[in-house]
Amino acid sequence: MPRVKRGTIHVKHRKNLLKRAKGFRLGRKNKMRLARTAITKAGVHAYTSRKLKKRQQRGIWNISINAAVRPNGLSYSQFIDKLKKKKIDLNRKTLSTLAKDYPEVFKKLVEAVK
Repeated sequence: MPRVKRGTIHVKHRKNLLKRAKGFRLGRKNKMRLARTAITKAGVHAYTSRKLKKRQQRGIWNISINAAVRPNGLSYSQFIDKLKKKKIDLNRKTLSTLAKDYPEVFKKLVEAVK
């Protein structure tokens, strides 16, 4: 059976790993053992941050809805409660967009809910 040398595969694997570690500090950018752990941890943190970004965005929507509802004599929680009781199914992203880009339409919606 012929001998198989895996030089190209080894170099390719190393090159791809170090390419992903580009920009890391100290030995984490050019030493395989350090780079491997750094990339693994970076991936975990990136996943977590993507989830946090969505959570923060929802909070921003809530704040903008509250700011738009206050001049009409309601609070955010009262507004959402009345929307649910009237069975108006609009998500917070849509409500925030209405409040920001179409204030007159949003005002009509608030009046309908009252």
